[in-house]
Amino acid sequence: MKKAILLMTACILFCLAGCMAKPDGPKEDVTETPTATPEPTKEEQKMTEKPEPTVTNTPTPTPALADENGMYYKCPSEYLSKREGVTYGSFKRETYYSDYCKRERYYTVLLPADYSENKKYPVVYLLHGIFGDETSFAKDAKIPVLIGNMVADGLTREFILVCPAMYAAGEGTAQAPAFDADACLPYDRFPTELVQCLMPHINKTYSVIEGREGTYIGGFSMGGRETLYTLMLYPELFKYVCAMAPAPGMTPAKDGFMEHPGSLKEEEVTFAEGTVLPEKIIINCGTRDSVVGKFPLGYHELFTKNGIEHLWYEVPGADHDQTTQYSGMYNFFRQFVTFISTEEN
Repeated sequence: MKKAILLMTACILFCLAGCMAKPDGPKEDVTETPTATPEPTKEEQKMTEKPEPTVTNTPTPTPALADENGMYYKCPSEYLSKREGVTYGSFKRETYYSDYCKRERYYTVLLPADYSENKKYPVVYLLHGIFGDETSFAKDAKIPVLIGNMVADGLTREFILVCPAMYAAGEGTAQAPAFDADACLPYDRFPTELVQCLMPHINKTYSVIEGREGTYIGGFSMGGRETLYTLMLYPELFKYVCAMAPAPGMTPAKDGFMEHPGSLKEEEVTFAEGTVLPEKIIINCGTRDSVVGKFPLGYHELFTKNGIEHLWYEVPGADHDQTTQYSGMYNFFRQFVTFISTEEN
């Protein structure tokens, strides 16, 4: 009986092995000692050789980092992250009395990390957008990081960054920012208030290089618009100017929010012969800006038409956002590297 059972089991295993075998032939034998591999023939060598890469006259296109004027389309991301061994400044909120507005006004200031009264620094005035205030840029922790990293890499010079409250309403006024022509008038008052009140205060309070060589201005959105308006009123006071996604309204315009009467007519956007102009004027905008749309392009076209030299570029894929801001700041701050810092003896 046992012999019969063993015989049946052997038959079953034999059948299963036959079912699992590959249909295209017997299994290869695997031994512990491998057999020698024969040398390939010349014909086999030709079949296995990798073909030489094809050389074409047209290289594979790569995304451009900057345009022909050296304007970087986007701020390199590594400049927006803190590094070991780099010290960064921090914003402080301060006040000054404005004779123009007849009241105390605020600003925030970012001093160099190793600020010293024994050095003289250029000053950058950076203007916020509509509904913003002196804290708008100060709330962005990446701005001190960007500046600190650029200074560490020698891409810019140490400078003092001043962010004012731009809404220059008069004493006791009930005016407040709104999408209304009258409500926007205090923004257009700011260039005069800046020059008459804030700039003298900054020059007296901090160790700065006074005059055109050490004074720069930039802004975003409504701040960009007022940057351009300040340029038109006081061109001789600023060496570098940067308007990031400037809002409409310096000249008559109508957008989806309101109708702008304009502070200047288009034909007035020009300078008298012999006027001392900034060394560089930059205007930018995101290609997908959903707030100011094509109005920055309109400023570019107007400046071109009226013979005002400037640099214009667009930020690919950017909206009315920080991507546009960081790109503008990176390009703006890079201009200062040509400035030679001075130290008092």
